[in-house]
Amino acid sequence: MGRIINTESIGKERTQLIRAVVLALRELMHQTDTDDRTRDLAAFIAIALDSIHQTIDVSVSAWEKRGYWIKADRFRMDWAWTERNSQELRQAVLVDDWPRVALTAGQITEKLKDVKVPQRNRIGTPWDGAWERLKQSN
Repeated sequence: MGRIINTESIGKERTQLIRAVVLALRELMHQTDTDDRTRDLAAFIAIALDSIHQTIDVSVSAWEKRGYWIKADRFRMDWAWTERNSQELRQAVLVDDWPRVALTAGQITEKLKDVKVPQRNRIGTPWDGAWERLKQSN
């Protein structure tokens, strides 16, 4: 029997979420008024950032088992912004504070400015229905 290789790793999931967030940010920047699509986009970004934050501890646990404490701490510090921005965006969307949503989206865009998304979008529109999921989770 051969080795079983997990192709659905946490790092791959994080990369897919980051690309989806970049696409959602691009779509959000093109919105001119606040409607259900705008709420879906902002809610999806908040949910996705929270999901990204959840993957960080799983990623660094392997390093900590081997005693790479500095590497693990540096990785946590590099991704700490995801939790902060997710909570801020979540609160802003729930109370319809769109200037704060725009400010937070700008901060997220700055963090993810180097992420390349392929021209051929295979991600689709994962933000559909995110507003309802966000309301239900609170």
